[in-house]
Amino acid sequence: MTDSGRGLPGLLDTEAIRKDFPILDRAVHDGAKLVYLDNAATSQKPRQVLDALSGYYERHNANVHRGVHVLAEEATALYEGARDKVAAFINAPSRDEVVFTKNASESLNLVANMLGWADEPYRVERDTEIVITEMEHHSNIVPWQLLAQRTGAKLKWFGLTDDGRLDLSNIDEVITEKTKVVSFVQVSNILGTVNPVEEIVRRAQDVGALVVVDASQAAPHMALDVQALQADFVAFTGHKMCGPTGIGVLWGRKGLLDDLPPFLGGGEMIETVSMHSSTYAPAPHKFEAGTPPIAQAVGLGAAVDYLSAIGMDRVQAHEHALTEYAVGRLREVPDLRIIGPVTGENRGATISFTLGDIHPHDVGQVLDEQGIAVRVGHHCARPVCLRYGIPATTRASFYLYSSPAEVDALVDGLEQVRNFFG
Repeated sequence: MTDSGRGLPGLLDTEAIRKDFPILDRAVHDGAKLVYLDNAATSQKPRQVLDALSGYYERHNANVHRGVHVLAEEATALYEGARDKVAAFINAPSRDEVVFTKNASESLNLVANMLGWADEPYRVERDTEIVITEMEHHSNIVPWQLLAQRTGAKLKWFGLTDDGRLDLSNIDEVITEKTKVVSFVQVSNILGTVNPVEEIVRRAQDVGALVVVDASQAAPHMALDVQALQADFVAFTGHKMCGPTGIGVLWGRKGLLDDLPPFLGGGEMIETVSMHSSTYAPAPHKFEAGTPPIAQAVGLGAAVDYLSAIGMDRVQAHEHALTEYAVGRLREVPDLRIIGPVTGENRGATISFTLGDIHPHDVGQVLDEQGIAVRVGHHCARPVCLRYGIPATTRASFYLYSSPAEVDALVDGLEQVRNFFG
């Protein structure tokens, strides 16, 4: 691979970082070197996380909280230690505001169900409104659609501009005195757009609405400060930020978590149980029914340690420089149309595009034959594709171990795609 962007300012030492990720050394398809550009779907895992997972199962495996033997005490310390690490990573005021789930989808469903079952003043019901946006992942659309269908609430949304930004020109008409909750993505998983959180939160607070932020594409790539966001709930997932699959996070304000009802019932989330009624444990355990994802939480804690040691400001600077370089290189490709912002300003490390009339699935298949892994389809954000009149896109997404050489390989690969299809 050539590396014409090696001298970009702000880049991390990717050669050193990549040594921590065993999978990046493998070859695919007749010895082609793997070029992994599917990080918005899931990131690869460093050796430090893999070691934490195997170490847990080899030395500490037990169920948490209720045991008095040494393994149970060690497992509990590791699990709750991971909660402490996540709380510090997102600058949460209290560790008790960090709820472990299995992914961001479950976190968002948890909030939607809580607000459907809640007492006043939080309950979403008939004659109230829910506000989302047209660029949401399906995980931040479908739960609110279901809640609206069950309660009779009205679902509203912000549209998109031609250049892939939220159209907030009618913000006072969309977010009104009837609005109970505003839920939106911090960084789009398909467009790469970084949204103006402060403006949306300010308007929601003006009308007394709760704010939910989907930070799944933000937490892996930039410093996430839940206090600075001023949202009421923030959801993200572990597997996109060097952690294992099967672990997500819901951060919520302590007072809200205390007041709102649980989503799932079972063991661990109770205080007392009789055949007539039950009372519930304090948050966060009220929302963690059953055996939790213990090993996955331990792995997430190791991922947080890894990212914190590098520094999220440095990760963001690296990705910004790389994304600007990638946008420039991709704009050199004939017939390529970037879907979303066409500059590096206020955008994340994800670039979706179309290539003439070649279907994205064909683009992805030819790139794969060259060892280049991208994502194709509507990326669980089909309303975006409908908005721009396209069936799907090809999506390249970068991370802290991505390099200019891989961008160059993508551009060269796209030339091979064009040649293949004439």
